[in-house]
Amino acid sequence: MLVRTSSFTVELGENGYLIGFSDDYEYPAEMPFGWRCGPATDANAVVLTTTDTGPLQVTIQLHDTPPPPETSDEWEPAEELSLHTDLPALHLATLESGDILDAWPDDEPPLEFPPAPDGGTWVRMRLYCHADDPEPGIGDHGERHLIQFWPAPQSAPIHPKITEADRQQRAEYAASMAVPVEEYTTTYPTESE
Repeated sequence: MLVRTSSFTVELGENGYLIGFSDDYEYPAEMPFGWRCGPATDANAVVLTTTDTGPLQVTIQLHDTPPPPETSDEWEPAEELSLHTDLPALHLATLESGDILDAWPDDEPPLEFPPAPDGGTWVRMRLYCHADDPEPGIGDHGERHLIQFWPAPQSAPIHPKITEADRQQRAEYAASMAVPVEEYTTTYPTESE
């Protein structure tokens, strides 16, 4: 049964967003290229968007039991994963170029996940996505996400199969994340040198 719902618009950065039950944000070590979402940590998921920089309409639903699947063909196939509830309130942050910014609207009350009846600390997240313009890019693509949460034991994720190009993109991202920050810095000689 639906317990709470919240809908609002988020202005996206360049790299999607993080959603979950932790406010300990950092860029994920891996990006889920070929999927819409993947784990950033045990408590956060990273969600990739069609919209590069622009508005995203988000609807978040908290359920106390698994909701029935959405059967409308307006949605892309759903993806699911398990998240650990480190904190009771749901957090949302946009992944900007080199920065992570809290994106929960100030005028929107926090969504607190009710404790599971069995005392469990895992929830299931199901993500549905739709974009009027499916070509990635900047601006308004009419993108909407429906995100459903419910208490459930940790279980395997559900995603579409990825391509070799997706694997290559994932490897390139992981390699760039493995480069120490010092290698990106430049030292300039001082006038006395």
